[in-house]
Amino acid sequence: MLGFLLRLLPFWVREPLLIAVGSVLGVRIMYLAVHDHDRVAAGIGLVFLVFTAIRVHMMVRALRARRNPSPAASADGTAVDAADHIQVQAQDQAQVQAQAQVQAQAGAGPRPGPGGTPEKEPNAWGQAIAAVAVFGALAAAVWLGPRMMPSEDSTPQPASCSAGEHEELPKAYKRTPQPATGEELCKALNRPDLAKLLGTPGETATTASGTSNTAPLTDGKVAQPEAEVAFDTYTVNVSATYNELTTDQYVKLMKFGDEEDVKTLRVLGRPAVFSSDHTMKIEINLGGGGSGGPVEQGPLARTLSVALDRGDRGGYYEITVWSESGTLPDDSVLLDIAEKVLPTIADRSRAASRS
Repeated sequence: MLGFLLRLLPFWVREPLLIAVGSVLGVRIMYLAVHDHDRVAAGIGLVFLVFTAIRVHMMVRALRARRNPSPAASADGTAVDAADHIQVQAQDQAQVQAQAQVQAQAGAGPRPGPGGTPEKEPNAWGQAIAAVAVFGALAAAVWLGPRMMPSEDSTPQPASCSAGEHEELPKAYKRTPQPATGEELCKALNRPDLAKLLGTPGETATTASGTSNTAPLTDGKVAQPEAEVAFDTYTVNVSATYNELTTDQYVKLMKFGDEEDVKTLRVLGRPAVFSSDHTMKIEINLGGGGSGGPVEQGPLARTLSVALDRGDRGGYYEITVWSESGTLPDDSVLLDIAEKVLPTIADRSRAASRS
């Protein structure tokens, strides 16, 4: 299709255009070939340059034949090639006859003079310069277009919480007054400023999810929703356990467990405790060739447990942060997250119960 369109162009438009395209592509490919030491690219660039050189040679001979229409000797003593002269004249004659036929059918416009020749021949140099100018304008538009036009924002968008309106809640949530769901925890945790609170303001959330589960070893009688938001550096998990265990009782249980660096304090006027423990690393084999590997000890995680209310009548929130590298943020980071996230969880659960 492209070759057919090129053949429709006049000789003095087509040839300069092919020369311009061939020279630009040839020089560019040769430059890349030299830079990357690519012999194949060098051969392709050489083909373009040879093609361009042949076109330039044809243009020079056509211009000489047009400038000296007689087959006599030229000014430098060499004879002009009569075959090229006849070919150019035949092309011009065919173009003139086609134009005359169109004008005769339209009944308007200048008519050809005697002998079928036009009254005024087109300016070959003008056509050549116009063709090169058109090609230059197209190349400039292609080169500068992406820079001048407003480009689409390629910044990755933070992950959003999956919708869970149609998720059927376990029976434990119906027996619990104003419980939060996994979706509500996820929306409360997945804040626009969460990365800044973690000390990594340039990162965006890669995954965000929430589940409405029940606490293990309770026979499904204790609601325990949780949500998790992951970044490149840190992963944050928040959960709510609606049992009758007070913070003081929880601290006593920690002393019998493997928790490290236990530290009690008050957050938002409620009893709270810091603790550290290792996560679990589970390898799952998806190849179908057997079971996964054994459960291994994962990186260390830091957890802040906060009572559900000031009176500490039972139940608690837990905010846990860890990273694959094993590095942990300061405890002040978990305090900032708790002070920002926990009040919104209570507001969301109250609004959900009223609706």
